[in-house]
Amino acid sequence: MKITLLEPIGASINNVDEFKAELENNGHELVTYDSRPTNDEEIIKRSSDSDIIVLTNFKISANVINNCPNLKMISVAFTGFDHIDLKTCNEKNIVVCNAAGYSTDSVAELSIGLMISVLRKIVWGDKKVRELSTRERFLGTELKGKTVGVIGTGTIGLAAIKLLEAFGCKVIAFSRTKKPGINYLELDELLSQSDIVTLHVPLNEKTNKMINENNLKLMKPSSIIINTARGAVIDNDALADALINKTIAGAGLDTVDMEPPLPENYKLLSAPNTVIMPHIGYATKEAMRIRTNIVFENITKFLNNDVQNQVN
Repeated sequence: MKITLLEPIGASINNVDEFKAELENNGHELVTYDSRPTNDEEIIKRSSDSDIIVLTNFKISANVINNCPNLKMISVAFTGFDHIDLKTCNEKNIVVCNAAGYSTDSVAELSIGLMISVLRKIVWGDKKVRELSTRERFLGTELKGKTVGVIGTGTIGLAAIKLLEAFGCKVIAFSRTKKPGINYLELDELLSQSDIVTLHVPLNEKTNKMINENNLKLMKPSSIIINTARGAVIDNDALADALINKTIAGAGLDTVDMEPPLPENYKLLSAPNTVIMPHIGYATKEAMRIRTNIVFENITKFLNNDVQNQVN
């Protein structure tokens, strides 16, 4: 079979060479690219005769899938997979696998980092020092003792809870599935009681804009919201309004409802007390090593008729 890495996935040259040798020894072919495709036409050009394709988080549309007649598997080097047209994949019996769990610790740690950054005004403090200014108006807030509402208690949510408890926080949660030893509330109750709300849910029909204009009003004026999940789980325009109108006090966002670069007039860019990162929650050296291993293992198992991490 022909396996195509449509873009770099953070794998070392040695990792790729070893995997390529293993595949070739078993009669398969590995093709790699050192840049990210920017449109369907380029994706199709790279994929049209491939049996297996590997990618991170760019969109694979029905148009792409329909122009890849040999396609049997899509290996997503990412936890989320809402950028893949699963409906078309299912119609064509194409297996889709993800890299489940590779970035659990890196995303959980960044969520804590964003909390502290917003609470202690780290970004603004750095900016003032570089402007040769003073520390006036930089009275911060401690994380210790705060009530943190964790939305989503999958692997990343649970990892975040472990870190929050180490900081001495009181944790409450809302999730589709319940885990023992966690105090679960309804979403509206969680929002009204939390000093900090942190999101760790996948994007689907139920979670799309689950945080919106109506329930943002339930949050404390002193509260902050953290999103290291998918950007669209929050209504970003409503969040910007809530920040500008001081309905809530701050936000730390690794994701928004579009990937950077953002347009100059993007509303959240002018929101006060807001830290926006360029979707790097997963991006650590440790996570990249784990991701490479999972992606290559997913492919090897598929070739041996033993599928793992299938999401469709």
